[in-house]
Amino acid sequence: MAHLHEKIDFTVAIFVVHEQRVLVVHHRKLDKWLPLGGHIELDEDPEQAAVREAFEESGLEVELIGERPPTTGPGTRALIAPRFLDIHRISDSHEHIGMIYWARPRRGVVTLATGEHHDIRWCSGAELEGLQPLMSGAVKWYCRKALEEVGC
Repeated sequence: MAHLHEKIDFTVAIFVVHEQRVLVVHHRKLDKWLPLGGHIELDEDPEQAAVREAFEESGLEVELIGERPPTTGPGTRALIAPRFLDIHRISDSHEHIGMIYWARPRRGVVTLATGEHHDIRWCSGAELEGLQPLMSGAVKWYCRKALEEVGC
């Protein structure tokens, strides 16, 4: 998706955990191992974006993990908060505010999105070390944190 704003966009990253493994993709354009994720579109909230991106990039329907506060009333819908937030530079003039979610698969079969990725795979914490190209320290930290906290 094209950038919605010239200086900053909001994005989601989804770390899906199943049987002590985390799902990662080898991004075709960036040549990096990353979680599922992408831009939040104008007509969706962060939860909708996370569920949509996970499905588009993996074929899995996912359940986001987190607490939904019981504060919904007329005109209000409580959202599951991301586990972490970050801001990362994309270019000299553009940044992304990233909303980082943990998730579990609900149904579906893992399917490679060949237009976006070279590979998709479930990795244990130990297997993250052997990925080529090497995974960044930040992404590895989030993978390990998701494995530790989701633990399924």
